[in-house]
Amino acid sequence: MRIKYLYQLFLSHISILIIAFMILSLVVAQYAESFVYENKVEELEQYGDRILADVKNNRGERALREYDHVLSARGIRFSLFDDKGMIFYPYSGNAPRFQPTDEEWENLKSGQRIVVKHEIKRFDQEVSLVALPYIENGSLSGGILLVSPIKGSRETISEINRYLLYTILISLSVSLLLSWILSSLHVKRIQRIRNATSMIAEGKYDISVPSSTIDEIGELANDFNIMAGQLKKSNEEIESLENRRRKFMADVSHELRTPLTTISGVIEGLKNNMIQEEEKERGLQLVSQEAKRLIRLVNENLDYEKIRSNQVKLFKEKIQLIEVFEIIKEHLELQAEDKNVRLDIASDADAEVYADYDRLIQILINITKNSIQFTESGTVCLRGKRGYKETIITIEDTGIGMDPEEVKAIWQRFYKADMSRTGHQFGEFGLGLSIVKQLVLMHNGEIDIVSKKNQGTTFILKFPEK
Repeated sequence: MRIKYLYQLFLSHISILIIAFMILSLVVAQYAESFVYENKVEELEQYGDRILADVKNNRGERALREYDHVLSARGIRFSLFDDKGMIFYPYSGNAPRFQPTDEEWENLKSGQRIVVKHEIKRFDQEVSLVALPYIENGSLSGGILLVSPIKGSRETISEINRYLLYTILISLSVSLLLSWILSSLHVKRIQRIRNATSMIAEGKYDISVPSSTIDEIGELANDFNIMAGQLKKSNEEIESLENRRRKFMADVSHELRTPLTTISGVIEGLKNNMIQEEEKERGLQLVSQEAKRLIRLVNENLDYEKIRSNQVKLFKEKIQLIEVFEIIKEHLELQAEDKNVRLDIASDADAEVYADYDRLIQILINITKNSIQFTESGTVCLRGKRGYKETIITIEDTGIGMDPEEVKAIWQRFYKADMSRTGHQFGEFGLGLSIVKQLVLMHNGEIDIVSKKNQGTTFILKFPEK
């Protein structure tokens, strides 16, 4: 059976309130009754002490009649009894008969008082009584008995209980109203989160709910907003990646079709003797170039997937930085000359880098190729120096640069800083820099970019000493 959370919350509140009020009413009623009886007994004892004091001082029957008059007005009757328990004052038959038990009589003989808050065994009505012994020369000479009907006390207790009941009913009514309001408020806040969750399930991530830090529901709403933001960001990244993947597939299809068409055409020409003898060498070179281009595409994809799946093992060693720069310059000098770009290298004489040799060459060649690709008639500088427990390498160019949005996206797979440039020999597939970053991270290093549009780009790499 399904019970709404609102009703569960409300019923739990009401149950707690009812139990609390029941316990409170019982405690208060018991305390009030005890308090009233205690006051009555205390009053009887005080009058009894005064009367005994006057009896000891031989003030006579006149004083007793005055006490009788005063106490009668308060509904209190008193009697004097002798050492046998016989009542000798007042003389009329209206005086209450004192019939102590053997235990009570023994207590009186020992000088102890008898206090009974309420009883009906020895009287026709429920009363409170106090018996005070009169000890003379160490023995019981008599005593005084004070009796007060507890009808008035009962009325007082009933009145207290009545007001207590009114208070409980009013408090319970107000508590019910507040409980319903608060329960509805909490359920409404939870319902908002539930509705937002349903929208998230439908793929609508651009949503938030009111949050606060005053309670757990508010903190839950805040966590939900953070989750929604992360999901939205992830969804945007997925969409962006999917768009780049589609673009990549289109580029790959184009890149594959062009060289394959060229290769197929040249082979058909050679096969059917349609290419002149002096042109065959040029045709074979063209086939070789296009085949190498296809191999680069496959290798870049394989490298990226190997790195992502931790299939690449590094063999780190100390490497002289200036030697690495000279190798990079030797490999890329022809490409730089084609773009009218000057390659400059410089490094501290004792600068070493702790890295895997082959992967370091791959990192630097990829970045330097990228710098040359986007630089026209400028300079690409490779610099190296020792830092604090690290080696710092900078590759700076005077090329077209990038805006902040491009800088953020440059490491993403399939991304190209200039989407119109898809036909260059190097880095044309948008995978090179993604591989570079993964390789740097595998070396526990850092890589950063500083770039301004039309002012050039600087890559900063940091490799730890160990």
